[in-house]
Parts: sequence; C-alpha cells; structure tokens
Amino acid sequence: RMSLKLYHNPNCSKSRQGKKILEDNNIEFETKLYMKEPISYSEITKIVNLFPENPMLLIRTKEKLFKELNIDTQTLNDKKEIIKLIQKYPKLMERPLLNSENFTIIGRPPENFKLILN
Repeated sequence: RMSLKLYHNPNCSKSRQGKKILEDNNIEFETKLYMKEPISYSEITKIVNLFPENPMLLIRTKEKLFKELNIDTQTLNDKKEIIKLIQKYPKLMERPLLNSENFTIIGRPPENFKLILN
C-alpha cells in the first residue's frame, strides 16, 4: 500500500481543506507540519523530483518573503536551486502538498487530492 505524506500548514485554509478531503475519503496519510519541523534535503529532493509539472510551481512566488528576497526567477528553472530555496525558506513551499513514492500533488485547488481516489 502506498504511504502518503501531507505537507500541511494548519494556518492555511487550502491546506485544511485538502486535509479534510483526505480524511473524508478515509485515506491514510502522515501529516508533516513543515513550518514547525524541518524538511530534510532528501525529502525536498523527492518532492521536487516526483512533481510532474514545472518545479517552479512548488514555490509560492506571490509570498511577501519571495519578493523581499528579490530572487531571480531564472534560477527557479533549476531543480537544485528550488530544493535549496525550500530548505532555507520552507514558507516558500506551495501548500498543501501530498507526496508518495510515485508522485507529488499540489492541493490547489484542494480537489486535486481526489486524483488519488481512482
């Protein structure tokens, strides 16, 4: 059976909605409160490498912190740069994220998590 990990920020309404969808569908998952407990480099690498779309989508570019850091968005074409950025500033990671051995799904909209029900 697949083991799922939800990268969850309880302060975020979308994150709470995503978590509720999983619970309402009796999907077993582990919750990681990534703003409180650090995400390891290997964990972030797995998230990024298993994300099927442009890895830049994993970064919250509209976040105030992102603008303050004055990041050159060209660097976000590089997976290694994205991984380093998330490790240094977990707040910039898109949320909620659902991760397994095979995929990473962004729960925006939270209904995206229903993709695993099939």
